[in-house]
Amino acid sequence: MKTFTLDEAQALLPIVQSLLNRAIEAKQAAGTLQEEMQELVRHIFISGGVLVDIAATHKRKLALEALVQRAKDAIEEIDAIGVQVKDLDTGLLDFPCMLEGETVLLCWKRGEERIEFWHRIEDGFAGRQPIDARFRRAAPEKLN
Repeated sequence: MKTFTLDEAQALLPIVQSLLNRAIEAKQAAGTLQEEMQELVRHIFISGGVLVDIAATHKRKLALEALVQRAKDAIEEIDAIGVQVKDLDTGLLDFPCMLEGETVLLCWKRGEERIEFWHRIEDGFAGRQPIDARFRRAAPEKLN
């Protein structure tokens, strides 16, 4: 597992934030399109059948698949960097980090300007604690 220093994670934040935004936007657009398609199915069922524009429906299906793939691709890019997507809906990311010989997670949530929290792996988001001086004074070779 790749680990990051606090400075490395902060430097990567704009990149992973952009990828996260791309994934969230694609997921939201896919959700809207999925709801539209489900509404069409309900309308057909309630009406006992209607004439459907097959080409337009197929186009919507392809658009939905493309949006889902776009979200997956963005998440895979974040993962390839070594950052963990914990919750796409809230935009929660974890950056593995070594602290005093233990792997911990630098924790960032969409909307936060900087990485200001961390938690132990077993504590999860509920165990978030403010970044303290140990992260700033630790030598880079001890963090990797």
